Amino acid sequence: MTDLRDVLRARTLLAPHLPETPMWSYPVLNAVAGAEVHVKHENVQPTGAFKVRGGITLLARMEDRSTGVLTYSTGNHAQSVAYAARLFGVPCSIVMPENPNPAKVAAVEALGATVEIAGATMVEAAGHARESAARQGARLISPADEPDIIAGVGTLYLEILAGRPDLDAIFVPVGSGTGAAAACVVARAVAPGCRVIGVQSAQAPAAHDSWRLGEAVQRPVKTTVEGLATGSAFALPQDIMRADLSDFTLVGDDEIHAAQRLLLTHAHTLSEGAGAAALAGLLARRDEFAGRKVAVVCTGANAGPAELARLLPS
Repeated sequence: MTDLRDVLRARTLLAPHLPETPMWSYPVLNAVAGAEVHVKHENVQPTGAFKVRGGITLLARMEDRSTGVLTYSTGNHAQSVAYAARLFGVPCSIVMPENPNPAKVAAVEALGATVEIAGATMVEAAGHARESAARQGARLISPADEPDIIAGVGTLYLEILAGRPDLDAIFVPVGSGTGAAAACVVARAVAPGCRVIGVQSAQAPAAHDSWRLGEAVQRPVKTTVEGLATGSAFALPQDIMRADLSDFTLVGDDEIHAAQRLLLTHAHTLSEGAGAAALAGLLARRDEFAGRKVAVVCTGANAGPAELARLLPS
């Protein structure tokens, strides 16, 4: 299982490719939240999302890249792998479920990856990806069951806790669970007093329900928040979260959209829905964390046209 040594190795691998991202506290946002809130800006990554840390780490550690890589994703993981594949000169194919975000498809193709649309859900897309990888002989990359991805993502929590070692809690959006798992690994080692709290949409609660029940379950995906639209849990993040996640909160899509608007108006930050989920989780527990020092991870900025229209009504 991933530990701090893996995260430290990932930090060394990433240093030539990604600078540290900023973390700011905004007084007007603090006033609304009733807490000292530190926003970690992964929205400024070259792919617009935190997952690029994991993609580069995994590709950097691959011993044989000659067969190429293939993965499945609704968008940000796809961009992460495509970006890393271009960096290392590796052929890359992406399977996306039906009706993907056009901006994310365009971004992946611009990075040189091939996109195939297959399956009505991520579960169906995953099955198609497994078949395609076996047929092509490509390295199949799971969106979450990859120790190197979790190690790479862990570097952002090293940055958070190096800057604010006195945090009471970190709120982390959960889709596949790599972010929350990575936060658990780092906090356990360097800041055991800091609580890690996962946040997921109540309209796609597979990871939350799996964590609560202690076994992997599938759940319907009814959320409009693309980065949280996963219908099944992933084993590796769940194992880590069961050991060290402090708590897990479900929020409604409306609460996430409201948090998006708050980030835009109170923190000068454009986020996609998943990128605002951590703030939505904190706001849902405002009384509990009143006066506390808290970090929220703005995991991404890849809002599609429909999201932008909702954020900026005419």
